[in-house]
Amino acid sequence: MAVTEMKRINICAPKTSRKQILEFLQSHGMTELDFSPFEDELLAKTDTAGNKAVFERNAANADLAVATLDEYAEIKKPAFASLMGKKLISRKEYEKIIAQSSILVNECAAVNSLKNEITSCKGKILKLESDIEALSPWLLLDIPLNFKGTKSTAVFFGSLPQTVAETDIAMALADLKADFRVVSKDKNSVYIGVIAQKSAVTEAEEALRRLGFARPPQNFKGMPTECKTELENEKEALQNEIASKAAEIATYSERRNAFCILSDYYRIRAEKYGVLGNISQSEKAFFLSGYVPSDMADSLCRTLTEEYGAAAETETAEDAPVLLKNKNMPSSFEGVLESFGLPKKGEIDPTAIMSVFYVFLFGLMLSDAAYGAVITLACFFMLRKFKGMEDSMKKSIRMFMYCGISTFVWGVLFGGYFGDAPDVISRVFFGRTAEKAVIPALWFVPINNPMKLLLYSMLFGLIHLFTGLGIKGYMALKEKDYKAFFFDVVSWFMLIIGLLLLLLKSSIYESLSGAALPLGEAGTKVAEALAAAGALIILLTGGRPSKNIGKRLAKGAYSLYDITSWLSDLLSYSRLLALGLATGVIASVINQMGSMAGKSAFGVIMFVAVFIFGHIFNLAINLLGAYVHTNRLQYVEFFGKFYEGGGRKFNPFKENTKYVKIEEKI
Repeated sequence: MAVTEMKRINICAPKTSRKQILEFLQSHGMTELDFSPFEDELLAKTDTAGNKAVFERNAANADLAVATLDEYAEIKKPAFASLMGKKLISRKEYEKIIAQSSILVNECAAVNSLKNEITSCKGKILKLESDIEALSPWLLLDIPLNFKGTKSTAVFFGSLPQTVAETDIAMALADLKADFRVVSKDKNSVYIGVIAQKSAVTEAEEALRRLGFARPPQNFKGMPTECKTELENEKEALQNEIASKAAEIATYSERRNAFCILSDYYRIRAEKYGVLGNISQSEKAFFLSGYVPSDMADSLCRTLTEEYGAAAETETAEDAPVLLKNKNMPSSFEGVLESFGLPKKGEIDPTAIMSVFYVFLFGLMLSDAAYGAVITLACFFMLRKFKGMEDSMKKSIRMFMYCGISTFVWGVLFGGYFGDAPDVISRVFFGRTAEKAVIPALWFVPINNPMKLLLYSMLFGLIHLFTGLGIKGYMALKEKDYKAFFFDVVSWFMLIIGLLLLLLKSSIYESLSGAALPLGEAGTKVAEALAAAGALIILLTGGRPSKNIGKRLAKGAYSLYDITSWLSDLLSYSRLLALGLATGVIASVINQMGSMAGKSAFGVIMFVAVFIFGHIFNLAINLLGAYVHTNRLQYVEFFGKFYEGGGRKFNPFKENTKYVKIEEKI
């Protein structure tokens, strides 16, 4: 439960060592650069925008070549490729590939050129297909579509809306020296050919236009059937050309790995040149500053001094970025905290404490031993099978594995194994008549006693909230703010505990639980005094920053009003009951539906089918619900008592690759 201590490192080195030092820092990957301390008009910067643009373009071309190979070379990706992470390669292998960079750049250009030619062919095929479709209404025509007529007559073709009847066409041409023939019809149009004396062509076409007449958009030459054959031959030739170029692309399939490394190489160089363009420098030296974890600061300074002739020193870092430092189990939950916000200066890292509650509450919400076993085994298998997966993915899967273990434990306590599947199976298929459960719950069955689960949910929620308030007190003591500790923490403990004691002896609690807490007269007076004293302290001190007494009391009263938020926060933990019951009830309904066909061959098949698909659905929907609501209980109820966040994440200058992971230099 800690935030890594950071130190600022300041570097001054010979200008001739810029690239070597940047490459070392980039491969080292644990220094966040900060250029602001050396911003000075007397110091110059190198314009590297042109070089950076070239490297970014080369990386993009390599990416396109890789994507082209994946599309046309039929390179099969392994199942669950996204879980495998980046391929680990040695620095020696990396440098061997990069030595061929100029050749690889040309090969990428060749692959991309073939891709562009294929794209062009596909565009032409689309145009041909459009022309073939446009020809289809005219295939019954026995004269060329570009036939213009004779010396005294003119012929033209076109279409009319399907709603126009032949009588309408005839009436439109009745007073003109023209005639028509219907070539074909479809659901949208009527396709006609018109013959008219040349002197009446304009009038005939104008008369038809009033009915919605339009000439074909394409200018075909020759007989329609011949045109179609010619177009289909062109299409086939283009398809053959695509196949030929795709086969040529496939000849580069063995170069895919090299293209990936080339892309990462130029990506790394582009980032390095981006940094190089921001470095302040004099005629013979350059200056650099940044943040580094304190446990690495001395060795980094020593390496820069001894191997690169730099002058490097460290100092206490102000406004340092945040790098979380947790052990195995809590580290799996760092992503949950980062989604809310990293600790700001003066705040502790609550990941370790939060992870315990997260696992506890998640399991309580899902609370089925079989579901927990499935989640745990699936996550364990993925962690063992895909050891090279990205750290963020590995942490998430490990987090769900711990949550699966908790779900299994709660399921055993509540007697949930795919809901009541053991009881249903034994009763329907094996004739068991005993009322006692096949696998009895070690504690109790929530469906049979929901009020008990509700009370325990409130108890767990109260512990969760009190822990958050306790952390607030710890932070106040750490900062030696004893007033805040007493006025803002102890007073609330007094008020809440006093009110709880009074609630536990009341008839309301007795009606819920069946028994009230026997405080006695003395205990009641102590509880009342405790609650009153806490409320009075909050009223008098909640607005203590204000000097005006009226404002101070008004703000104190407003602070005391927060008792309503405590009530709403506590009621939020009823979702533990709701989701816990939902899992069991839906599972039970699925089992009942599956067993409706009874003890028969068909009944077994139906039960298996409903069981598999039903429980997959139930697990998926309730897994999502448990994840969302567990996060909410941390973010709103727990963090709301002590945590603000707002820290800036540590972003080191490193080799940000897309395809491969390069082994560190030893």
